[in-house]
Amino acid sequence: MSFFSLLGAVEIGLIFSLVALGVFISFRLLRFPDLTVDGSFPLGGAVCAILISTGTNAWLATLAATAAGAVAGLITGWLNVKLKIMDLLASILMMIALYSINLRIMGGPNVPLINDPTLFVLLQPEGMDDYIARPLILVVIVLAAKLLLDWFFATERGLAIRATGSNARMARAQGVNTGAMLLLGMAISNGLVGLAGALFAQTQGGSDISMGIGTIVIGLAAVIVGESILPSRRLVYATLAVVIGAIAYRFFIALALNSDFIGLKAQDLNLVTAVLVAVALVIPQLKRKLAKRKPS
Repeated sequence: MSFFSLLGAVEIGLIFSLVALGVFISFRLLRFPDLTVDGSFPLGGAVCAILISTGTNAWLATLAATAAGAVAGLITGWLNVKLKIMDLLASILMMIALYSINLRIMGGPNVPLINDPTLFVLLQPEGMDDYIARPLILVVIVLAAKLLLDWFFATERGLAIRATGSNARMARAQGVNTGAMLLLGMAISNGLVGLAGALFAQTQGGSDISMGIGTIVIGLAAVIVGESILPSRRLVYATLAVVIGAIAYRFFIALALNSDFIGLKAQDLNLVTAVLVAVALVIPQLKRKLAKRKPS
């Protein structure tokens, strides 16, 4: 694998680590099977791309994309909490609706960002190549997001969200408004996904209606791979594991697709993903079996 390909894998891995953090919040902390991700990721890209292409500052466009993702997550939670629609079905309904909404926002299947001033153009240090600057900028963004999440989930409200996911009945008995906490958690989760979509659109030169296909699978794969690499019950290490898992996942994907002797091509991406997830799921079981066989 070339140095350029390695940096490209790290770049995409850092972007999808934000998706993985969002998926971690919904699936692990809230125990909410949220498929909205497949719609909120391209939603973030669509909002950001259309705003930048019409002359809006890239900072404001990225912030608006994050807010749009949060609203999508909020509506999914509202369907579940207020209308009593099953969690999985509520997220599927929102995901389907977002496909049409994203087309409406973009006014077509895609919005190009060729010579528009993206966030990475504004932040790129003078004299540094863009393929080096982008991963460095993303490291700062992802690190900031991780530290903010670690801080927030250690606050009273953050602990209330975690309690809602762990044992909603017990949380209600302690006076926690579990419905409100679920809505807040879903908004944060999909806000992160919307931010990832905005950054992805800016690095890839535009947004596309199909860019969200399989996003939830990638997010879950990153969470599973990360938990296999760095298993921990402490939230600080759990969020770090998710970030590492996303980068490792993209690295393995790039390594497999750039290994000529294996013979894999771009169309084999889903196959490689399935194999990696299967391996990540099997590893913890093998560890437990080996631990049992060790003499006490």
